[in-house]
Amino acid sequence: MNNIYIRRLHHHRSACCRFFLSSRTKCSCVASCEPATKTIDDGDMPKVMYILAPAMGHNRRYINDMNTRIRWILSALEDAKLTPEFRGSEIKQLINIRKATLEEITSVHSTSYYSFLEKTVEDAKASEDGLLEIESSKLPTYVTGSTLNDSLIAAGAGLSLVDSVVAASRMSENPPVGFSLIRPAGHHAVRDRAMGGCFLNNVSIAARYAQRTHGLKRVFIIDFDAHHGNGTSDAFYDDPDVFYLSTHQDGCYPVDTGKFDDIGCGNGEGATLNLPLPELSGDNAMRAAFDEVIVPSAQSFKPDIILVSAGYDGHFKESTNGWQVTTRTSYPLANGIKQLAKELCGGRCVFFLEGGWCTDILRFSIEESFRAFIGEPSIANKFEKQFDYWLKDEPTTQIKKAIQRVKNLHSL
Repeated sequence: MNNIYIRRLHHHRSACCRFFLSSRTKCSCVASCEPATKTIDDGDMPKVMYILAPAMGHNRRYINDMNTRIRWILSALEDAKLTPEFRGSEIKQLINIRKATLEEITSVHSTSYYSFLEKTVEDAKASEDGLLEIESSKLPTYVTGSTLNDSLIAAGAGLSLVDSVVAASRMSENPPVGFSLIRPAGHHAVRDRAMGGCFLNNVSIAARYAQRTHGLKRVFIIDFDAHHGNGTSDAFYDDPDVFYLSTHQDGCYPVDTGKFDDIGCGNGEGATLNLPLPELSGDNAMRAAFDEVIVPSAQSFKPDIILVSAGYDGHFKESTNGWQVTTRTSYPLANGIKQLAKELCGGRCVFFLEGGWCTDILRFSIEESFRAFIGEPSIANKFEKQFDYWLKDEPTTQIKKAIQRVKNLHSL
């Protein structure tokens, strides 16, 4: 990761550029989207803008999504001096959070499902312990009396960030990256059902909002959670204007979705790309996936905005999967996506927190992402070096075959 491999690109399916940059590397890519009308000094523009929605009343039982999760992230950012208090104008927190409206929710979900959530919340309030389990699985789904309200706030937080990032992109060629640090997560939620601890599909609602409110027709969604974002995939499976790309562990929850041949249908055929990677895939696999699949896909699609389902549960210390990604990947992945957005769509990019349940890992992964956004060197080696002896050899042959299969399917 200490070397840079950048070639100037033409927008062609076979083009490939390595944006997996080291902490010492700066990229001089130029945005190819419509030029911003620069009305303020870039020195006054934050480099990252985040929003917090902790949902303290939701899900007080399931240990993988405890209601202290977002507060733990904030505490970690404060300890690392990666908050406005320490960074001034470089980092900005958006304080005012609005709820997503029914119209915004039903751009992705059905009205009958929304009514179901309303009733389920009332049932939870009336239950003996104020908690209902509505899906039993490897990733169970619990409802409490505040779940719907918390979900509306989480979805609305993402929309507020989209508004702010888009507004900034009209004033500067270097708008901030947005990061929606929210719970509940969203990418498993389908049109009519909650799944995997997800109730409203935050990134999908934001995609439709970007199109309808800001006229950003072409939306590119990157999902690097270890689990396939089946809800997001379903929402846009026949839509040619939303490209959904998921890297996830093969055979992991949900086991029946995210197959290689799931490429979309009708007018949306080819605008869904699934890259299921084998167990023990790690940093090398993610580097290759980014360079050989994500970058050329985005360049071919030519998006107006990039949205990211940021799941940090692929780390080798997580218990929910068999990947062995380390926090050394968090920095270059965040930096690469940031530079890709700068090259292709005027820097418009918003991250949405999905998985990542081990608090130490989540802490360092998000810290590394923030360092990438503000251009500060990575310190991942200080954390990971002590654990290197745990890592096994990645299944290089299987990884190469998986990547080549996707490249053939999508003519990359």
